[in-house]
Amino acid sequence: MLLLLFFIGWLIAEVIVVIEVAEAIGILLTIALLIAGWPIGIWALRSQGRVAWRRLTAAVSAGRPPAREVADGALVLVGGILLMIPGFITDILGICVLLAPTRALLRRLLIRNFRSRVVVRAAGVGREPYDVDSTASDLDRHRLES
Repeated sequence: MLLLLFFIGWLIAEVIVVIEVAEAIGILLTIALLIAGWPIGIWALRSQGRVAWRRLTAAVSAGRPPAREVADGALVLVGGILLMIPGFITDILGICVLLAPTRALLRRLLIRNFRSRVVVRAAGVGREPYDVDSTASDLDRHRLES
């Protein structure tokens, strides 16, 4: 339900921004800018995606873990998709994700968040203990002795 409210709010914000931009620069130029996001997004996906793919293959061939390269590829994909979605807010977010300095910051946050989740899952924090040796039984021994 919260996610639905978020998307409705996002849509309303996009419409308000489009109306404000149309009042400032005109309807035809606004429509042209909204349409221009699609080819720019495709171009960004192709060019930046190609660079991310080369870095990924270089990391794998060098024998080092490609965490940085995988995160870069995912962020390039998200940035390109945001550019292809019509709207000025999504375009600005897409451009921010595609720019190298903000992508590096987002990559660090993404890798740090992923690592902490992996550590929590591997350590088993917050889970019930698992009976590896299959020594558990459904019967209570005290009741059986009585």
